[in-house]
Amino acid sequence: MYPEELMYAEDHEWLRVENGIATVGITHYAQDQLGDLVFVELPHIGDEFGKDDPFGVIESVKAVSDFYMPVGGTITEVNEELLDAPEIINEDPYGEGWIIKFEITDEAELDELMDVDTYTEYLEDL
Repeated sequence: MYPEELMYAEDHEWLRVENGIATVGITHYAQDQLGDLVFVELPHIGDEFGKDDPFGVIESVKAVSDFYMPVGGTITEVNEELLDAPEIINEDPYGEGWIIKFEITDEAELDELMDVDTYTEYLEDL
């Protein structure tokens, strides 16, 4: 249910790093807790954020929540398909439901993220 190659944040974002560029989405757990998604607000390309800064908003039939940066960086791409079809996150949170891509500012911050085993244990304590 949780891909082994990804890194995970306590706020339930996942992160995949390739050549210094991180792709971020929310985990199956997060989209399941939120329920049917109806709206997303995304940052702009070139926006800069620090670790744990809110970078967007997600709204479901149950709640409104912020997206948080798992590590700091500068936005290089946003998934504009989500603006018209936020339910893609519910349907495919680790694939087509990615949210942003960004250039990582400080790769040392990656050490603070969880691997799949640690994240699974973290979920058991919630």
